[in-house]
Amino acid sequence: MKAIVCEAYGGPEVLAWREVPDPPPPGPGEVLLRLLARGVQYVDVLMAAGTYQFRPEPPFIPGSEAAGEVLAVGPGVTRFHPGDQVMSRHRLGAFAERAVVPESACESVPAGLSLEQAGVFRAAHATAYHALLQRGRLASGEWVLIHGAAGGIGIAAIQVAKLMGARVIATAGTEAKRAACLEEGADHAIPYAGGFLDAVKALTGGRGVDIVYDPIGAGVTEDSLRCLAWGGRLLILGFLGGGPANIRSNYLLIKGIEAIGVRIGGLQEANPALAEANARDLARLAGEGKLRPRISHRFPLERAADALRAVMAREVIGKAVLVG
Repeated sequence: MKAIVCEAYGGPEVLAWREVPDPPPPGPGEVLLRLLARGVQYVDVLMAAGTYQFRPEPPFIPGSEAAGEVLAVGPGVTRFHPGDQVMSRHRLGAFAERAVVPESACESVPAGLSLEQAGVFRAAHATAYHALLQRGRLASGEWVLIHGAAGGIGIAAIQVAKLMGARVIATAGTEAKRAACLEEGADHAIPYAGGFLDAVKALTGGRGVDIVYDPIGAGVTEDSLRCLAWGGRLLILGFLGGGPANIRSNYLLIKGIEAIGVRIGGLQEANPALAEANARDLARLAGEGKLRPRISHRFPLERAADALRAVMAREVIGKAVLVG
């Protein structure tokens, strides 16, 4: 079969389109998939660079989410049969034509989702759902400030927050991205330029927001803390702005703020039962038409390097998908 292989640590140029061995037959509790669509995430950029917390040694096949067709099932598999369409979670290996994964890492493609949409659905929406519902304890009527709101986990967070009855302020860097946030349901979309603190305070009548959803870190963190109302929660999802920030503990003390880390891989490792229950809930909500991924860029699988370049250049609104 063909696959994208990360041959060394570095930028997109280290990804090569190669012939690789077919995966083995599925073992007990496993399924063999023909992959037809794969989500591209910033995590893939970090993993190729060797800077992610999970650091596989090259050569390896990147990719952690996909959708496709079941080709064969191993002993003990009862939920799926050959020919079923599923979306799948991968530790590695989604940037390939075929893969073997545990049955528990698959969900049926929800009614109304295309294979492309299913291929980019799980990671972003699982992150947003766990962050807002379980880590942030979001309640209906609360205010949520979502940074990086036009990205994959940002668009997912807008959708999940609105589904839970929140009032959403989205931050994004361009007019086109802010327009996309409003299309996805955000109540307000504001720029970073010139500072967002005053705009947030004006929109909330001086009160501030209950939750800040922050995959950016670095330069936005201090003003994010200042945006929070009494008892607010800062959800820390990553450091797209260039690195972690030094959080001033006096803000936490004075305003009763919680700074809460969110890592979906950690949930899957520490509480797989909850992660699987969340996946079922999300598949149900997607099947009911309440959640839909937004795809702005499509590439054939062999052009995975171009997809990573688009992610790095902040050109993608929502998600990029690799097809074929």
